[in-house]
Amino acid sequence: MAPGSRLSGFIVGAVVAAGLFVLVVAATIALIANQRHPVAEPTRPPASERPDGTSSERPDESSRPPEPPKGVEVVRERRLGERRMELTLRSDALGDLTTVRLLLPEGWSADSGRTWPSLWLLHGGLDDYRAWSRSDAEKLTEDAPVIVVMPDGGRCGSYSDWYNGGDGGPPRWATYHLKELLPLLESRYAASGERAVAGYSMGGQGAMLYAATGKFKAAASFSGAVHTLLPGVDIAVMLGTSAGCFGTDWKRIWGDPRGDRRVWEEHNPYHRAAELRGVRLYVAAGDGSKREGELFGDITEELAHKAATAFADRLKELGIPVETHFYAGRHNMTYWNRELRRALPMLLEAVGAR
Repeated sequence: MAPGSRLSGFIVGAVVAAGLFVLVVAATIALIANQRHPVAEPTRPPASERPDGTSSERPDESSRPPEPPKGVEVVRERRLGERRMELTLRSDALGDLTTVRLLLPEGWSADSGRTWPSLWLLHGGLDDYRAWSRSDAEKLTEDAPVIVVMPDGGRCGSYSDWYNGGDGGPPRWATYHLKELLPLLESRYAASGERAVAGYSMGGQGAMLYAATGKFKAAASFSGAVHTLLPGVDIAVMLGTSAGCFGTDWKRIWGDPRGDRRVWEEHNPYHRAAELRGVRLYVAAGDGSKREGELFGDITEELAHKAATAFADRLKELGIPVETHFYAGRHNMTYWNRELRRALPMLLEAVGAR
C-alpha cells in the first residue's frame, strides 16, 4: 500500500474511532440524565423499627424456617408504611453495608407459618435500590400475593462477582444476591422458592444472568445490556463505567474483552442463552430514534435495541420461546414502567401469584 493510502486509511480510522467515542460519551451523559432523579421517600414515620431485625413472636421449633446463611447480617430493619420494609445488611461478599427495599403483600408476617413467592426488580447503572420506587411497581403489585425485592446492585456493579485481575474478592454482587440475600429472605422473611426477576438497562442484563442460574422461573429485560460483546455495546460498557463511576477501572469487572474474553462471555446473557431453557422470558427495548430538531437520537437505547434483538434472535435459534416487544421509545423510566406493566402478568403467573 502506498504511503498516501496508508495515511488516508489511518485518518479515516481515527475519525471513525473519535466519532464512536463522542457517541458513547453522549450516551453516558444521557444515561445519567435519564436515570438519576430524586426518589420520593415516604413521609410517614416508620411504623416500627427493630434494629436487630428480630420479631417479638416466633413459631415453635418444628415450624421455624432454616437458619439464615452465613456471610450476611441484618443490621437494621425498618417498616416504612404498610407495605415498604427496608433492610440494612452487612455482607461478607461485598465487604460493606448495603440496603434492600421490600414491598410486602397484604397479610404478610414473617411468623405466619406460610410463604409468598418473590418478584425481584433490579435497577440499572448509576442507580440504586430506590430506583423502582419512582415507577408504578408498588401500585401494580398492591393486590398481588408476592414479595417484591428491590436490592442494591451498585452503580456499576453489573450483577457480577468482579474479576479484579483474576484475584476475585469484593464486590461480589452475584454472590451477595444469590447466596446471601436470597436465602436470607427465604429463611427469615417468609419468601418461598418461587421466584421471578426483571430489570432495566444494567438490571436487564442482571435479570437474564440470574435466571440462567436456574433460580428464577421467569425473567424480563427492559432495555437491557443482554449482549455485552456486541460491537458498540462493549465500548459503551467500558466507557460508561469509567465516566459514570469516576475513578473505577472498568477492567476490574470482567477484565479486558480482548485478553479475558472467556470472563466476558460468562457474564454475557447472549452467551448464556442456552441456560435459559425452561424459563419464561420477556425482552423489550425502544429504538431510540432521532426526533425532530435533534442532532442525535437516544444512543443508549439504540445500543440496547441492537443487543436485545441479537439476544432474542439467539434464543429463537436455540428454540427457546421468548416474548418480545420492540417499540419507538427512549432509555428512561417512562418506558420501563410501561414494560413492567406489560410483563407483570406473565411474571406473576410463572410464580403462582396470579
